Amino acid sequence: MGRAIAARSGVEGTVIEFAHGHGMRRCRYRGQKKAHIRHVLTAIAVNIERLSGRTPAEETLTPRQSTAFQNYLDQREIPRPKSWRTLGS
Repeated sequence: MGRAIAARSGVEGTVIEFAHGHGMRRCRYRGQKKAHIRHVLTAIAVNIERLSGRTPAEETLTPRQSTAFQNYLDQREIPRPKSWRTLGS
């Protein structure tokens, strides 16, 4: 049973990487054939990326610009936690 769970967790990780890291939730092409080609080409690119040892493309993106509220906190040297959900605990 343990092997099945380990295999599933590996597959789930790959599915999550495709959905979030490579925009596979929505398809920009009409038709099943075109969508299939996009999925296959994206899978090939991910495999090449993994084999080359490069960091994933999502890690090389530049960070988002700070919001006005974040700039306000920074100007007044008020520390901002990583997650606002942890403020009350």
